Amino acid sequence: MSRPSKDEYFMRMAFLASTRSTCLRRKVGAVIVKHGHVLSTGYNGAPKGMDHCEVTGCLREKMGVPSGERHELCRGLHAEQNAIIQAASFGVNISGSKMYVTNHPCTVCSKMLINAGIEEVVYSEDYVDELAKKLLKDGGLKVRRYGLEGEEG
Repeated sequence: MSRPSKDEYFMRMAFLASTRSTCLRRKVGAVIVKHGHVLSTGYNGAPKGMDHCEVTGCLREKMGVPSGERHELCRGLHAEQNAIIQAASFGVNISGSKMYVTNHPCTVCSKMLINAGIEEVVYSEDYVDELAKKLLKDGGLKVRRYGLEGEEG
């Protein structure tokens, strides 16, 4: 069995992180990497100490909110947000790092990635949010879809 590429290895880790997700709609995982070392991980779910949507039900489903809209109407944090927060909680500098994430970031997460100093985003599955794609491009982040060589997001 051949050794996986770094991209494959870290993307597998992002998918592994997504298995911890408590979101009822979409399981997302993220891994922040710098110089080949994992700095932080995250998955989407309710804030620390709060009941998860598995217990309370999905507020967005109850309200009929379509995917990709009205992110503020959700009890959970996104995987990218939790990975950034985890790094901050432990005093880990993520500026100049790369994020592997199972889904393309949303607008809110894209703004956070720009301000956190993330330099590259590698994602596996697309997410319908054109503003997020524009923000990442305008913010100067390298964005590519895993498995599609040369594709820029």
